[in-house]
Amino acid sequence: MSDTLKRTPLHALHQELDGKMVAFAGWDMPVQYSLGIMGEHKQCREKAALFDVSHMGQVILRGDDVAAQLERLCPQAFRTLPVGKARYGFFTNEAGGILDDLIVSNAGDHFYVVVNAALRHQDIPHMQAHLDGVEVTEIHDHALIAVQGPRAEAVVGDLCPAACALTFMETTVAEVNGIPCRVSRLGYTGEDGFEISIPEAAAPDIARALLAHDDCEPAGLGARDSLRLEAGLCLYGNDIDQTTTPVEASLVWAMQKRRREEGGFPGAARIQQDLTNGPARKLVGIKPLGRAPARQGVEVQDDAGNSIGAITSGGFGPTIGGPVAMGYVSASHSAPGTPVSLIIRGKSQPAEITALPFVPQNYKR
Repeated sequence: MSDTLKRTPLHALHQELDGKMVAFAGWDMPVQYSLGIMGEHKQCREKAALFDVSHMGQVILRGDDVAAQLERLCPQAFRTLPVGKARYGFFTNEAGGILDDLIVSNAGDHFYVVVNAALRHQDIPHMQAHLDGVEVTEIHDHALIAVQGPRAEAVVGDLCPAACALTFMETTVAEVNGIPCRVSRLGYTGEDGFEISIPEAAAPDIARALLAHDDCEPAGLGARDSLRLEAGLCLYGNDIDQTTTPVEASLVWAMQKRRREEGGFPGAARIQQDLTNGPARKLVGIKPLGRAPARQGVEVQDDAGNSIGAITSGGFGPTIGGPVAMGYVSASHSAPGTPVSLIIRGKSQPAEITALPFVPQNYKR
């Protein structure tokens, strides 16, 4: 089966590092290395970890009115996004649901967009069909590496001093180990860090140079998932999808005031209705009080045994030292501290609603 999976430019390096490879979104990707998921998670929280995220879709948008055109598809303020800044956003549908989430960067003479691996086949045609007068070009010849953790600046700064001047959600083109790359200070672990778009041929050498730093180790998909869950970050397909609105998903912060008020994007009426009246359900943190993790699909009940929602992401939180979860519950039961029950393998287990994130986010502001 691995013969039919796509491979990133770092595939040989993953094998060299004894990465355990799994199929993910049509790609052959490392789920963990010799440190194991727990060790890689700890490495990222305490020092720095390198993730191969080359399976993500990288897209260049060129045209005279890219920002305004993007605002027709997304409830984000891209017309006021300064050059050198990045913004988290999402495509919405006519029902106010989320088609995909993405990172949009203003690169000056173009916009640089990163979309989810599993949805690039949907997102790129969506942009091509709806961005009038905009040239939409997928980048196929660049790897994408994320270096995340409190020591990420030291690790990346050794090869790219210009990276140290960036703050959270800033982006630039700079030489990394002598190779021009796009360096962005962002990531999806809750820690400080960088994503680096690297010409394919140079990617293995740059990855090896980063890993040569005493504070940097490779990490796979397993640790990436436990890190983002502890940080309260949504995973598309689990916590957000075409049936969830940004207000239900507690993503109001990602829609700037002008855009919330003026609309002009798909599903604006439904989203504005949720903003005015409040949603019927909300995405919340859920802390199981026992040791059993609550996985996606686990039913959430109130203290009277009524079904009030379900878990969308759950597992063991290594930094927390116990199980953590996210899920949707009725708005009337969404306040932190509310006791709930989780139906795990047919048995009721105690839990409580908790504020997100579980672990404080440590971005360089």
